[in-house]
Amino acid sequence: MKAVVIHAYGGMDVLKLEAVPRPEPKEDEILIRVIAASVNPVDAAIR
Repeated sequence: MKAVVIHAYGGMDVLKLEAVPRPEPKEDEILIRVIAASVNPVDAAIR
């Protein structure tokens, strides 16, 4: 699975596309496929 991750504060250059392990749900959880997502303005400001 691929994900955009942030390991440090900074500009757009700190956003990295990385391969991450697929989450394994526990017995009382479910796994949901996300087709589209967005970023809130506050999240972009604190990145």
